Amino acid sequence: MQGASRDSLAAARGRLDSQLTDADLGRVSDELFAVASLLDHEFVLRRALSDPSTSTDGRSGLVHTVFGRQLAAPTLDIVRAAVVARWSRPPDLTDALEDLGRQVVFISAEQNGELDEVEDELFRFGRILDREPALAAALADRSAPPARRAELLDSLLTGKVAEPTRRLLEHVVAEPRERALDRVIDALSTQAAARRSRSVARVRSSVALSPDQQSRLAAALRRIYGRDIALQTEVDPDLLGGLIVQVEDDVIDGSVASRLAAAARGLTN
Repeated sequence: MQGASRDSLAAARGRLDSQLTDADLGRVSDELFAVASLLDHEFVLRRALSDPSTSTDGRSGLVHTVFGRQLAAPTLDIVRAAVVARWSRPPDLTDALEDLGRQVVFISAEQNGELDEVEDELFRFGRILDREPALAAALADRSAPPARRAELLDSLLTGKVAEPTRRLLEHVVAEPRERALDRVIDALSTQAAARRSRSVARVRSSVALSPDQQSRLAAALRRIYGRDIALQTEVDPDLLGGLIVQVEDDVIDGSVASRLAAAARGLTN
C-alpha cells in the first residue's frame, strides 16, 4: 500500500484494540475475513464502499444496509470506520479488512499467551512450503474446490498447531487471491512479531544453533538495531559452515559457502 491507503490502515490498526473490548474475537476475525472475501468477489460493492466521491455518511449507510443485520457490533464498527477512510485503490480496502482480521487473531493469541507459538508455527509452515512446491501449488490452486484445499490443509495441521495458526492458514488457503502462498505466510509471521514490537531475523545456519548461541545472536542484533529481534532459525547444510542472517532488507552473510564463492571469483578475476 502507498499514500492514503497506508495511512488509513495504520490508523485502523491503531484503534483496533479499543474496538474489541469484551468482543468475541473469534467471531470478529471470521466476520472480517468474510467481508474481505465478499468485497474481493463483488467489484461493484467494493468500489461503492471505497469511492471518495460518495459522502462518508453515504458509505457508512451502505455498510449498515448491507451488513447491519449480519455482523456483530464490534465488526460493524471496524468495517464502518474502514470504509469512511480514504483508500488509494478500491482493492486496498479489501486488503485492509483482511489485515484487520489477521490482527484480531494475533490479539486473541496474545491474550491467550500463544503469540510466540503462532509466530514460530507460521514460520515453520512457510519453510515446509519452500521445500515442497507441489504442496504449495496444491494449497493455492484456485481451480480446485475450496473444500478440497481445506481438507488437504486440515490433514497437515490437525493436532499440530495452535488454534490461531489454524485460523490464519485456513483463511489464506480459502482465499489465495493469486498470491504466492509462502510469501503470504512469511508476512503473517512477520506481523506476529511486529505485534510484539519486535523485528524478525531469519537465520540460516549449517547446523542447529544451541539456545545459548541463539541468545547471544539475539543480543548482538539488539545492539545493532536498537530493538528486540525475534529469531526464526532453519538448518541449511549447503552453507557448509557459519550462518546467514536477514533482518528486513539487510543480509549478513557469514557462511563458508559464500566465502568460498568469493575466493573462487577472486581467482577467476
